[in-house]
Amino acid sequence: MRSSPSLAPAVERDIYMVLDDYGQPLGRAWPEMDEDHTERETLLCHLMEGQYHNPVRIVCFNPGAGWAQDASEEIAIELRQRCADRDEVPPSLARFIDTHGQGAPIQLSLL
Repeated sequence: MRSSPSLAPAVERDIYMVLDDYGQPLGRAWPEMDEDHTERETLLCHLMEGQYHNPVRIVCFNPGAGWAQDASEEIAIELRQRCADRDEVPPSLARFIDTHGQGAPIQLSLL
């Protein structure tokens, strides 16, 4: 079998993307993202700020290392903890956290 060059740049970092559900009639789509907004912490901040309508799935990939995985559960658990710290769940995240974020306990604030 012939090897063909990769279409993705050989970036040695994890890239996160969100599958967002815009409802009918638009449906689901992978929204365009600025390259600088694809790392984990920026994605978490954007999710907490409500910049996504209704996230359904989050994938993480690293073109340089040649792997991809579903990161929905790990991101939902992190979001669940951040929401607990703020004592508030943004409406845009409620379904995502309920669906994917039940895998680990949260640390409740003592204050």
